[in-house]
Amino acid sequence: MAAIKRTYINNQIRANEVRVINDEGQQLGVFPINDAVAMAKEKELDLVQVTDRVVPPICKITDYGKYLYRQKKKEKHTKSSQGELKGIRLKYNISPHDMETRAKSALKFLEKGNKVKIELPLKGRQKALGGFAEEKIAHFMAMIEKTISLKTEKPLKREGRGYTMIVSRKQ
Repeated sequence: MAAIKRTYINNQIRANEVRVINDEGQQLGVFPINDAVAMAKEKELDLVQVTDRVVPPICKITDYGKYLYRQKKKEKHTKSSQGELKGIRLKYNISPHDMETRAKSALKFLEKGNKVKIELPLKGRQKALGGFAEEKIAHFMAMIEKTISLKTEKPLKREGRGYTMIVSRKQ
């Protein structure tokens, strides 16, 4: 779970001095916190702390409700553009028909803009025949690439229990 970043406004800001910018993004200068809050109140707006990673922290004179709305909208846009990670699990002795079915579902995920994690777990003696498993995944990839061009996010890699790779649709 991601940590929720708290946004400080007006008298909640705990710095002695702040760098103030207006709603259009123009820099007004460095002011004592009391003067900056008074400037915001004068314009009937709020002083919102934008970042605390620099000294003095950067604060913006803006409407707090509009600021939160823009932040949520921006966060939603970045989440949607990244796409989800969907998983497709192949078996060592998978039948050709089952592989076609999984390829169709992988295509659906990729067309929606999601990334696909392809897994092929190995058990017992199967671990000794890694080359056969790599061929299975290569065949599966060839089935998908007939329809759609792919970009490899994470190349095929042997991990503890088998092989994994992550692919996405080329833009």
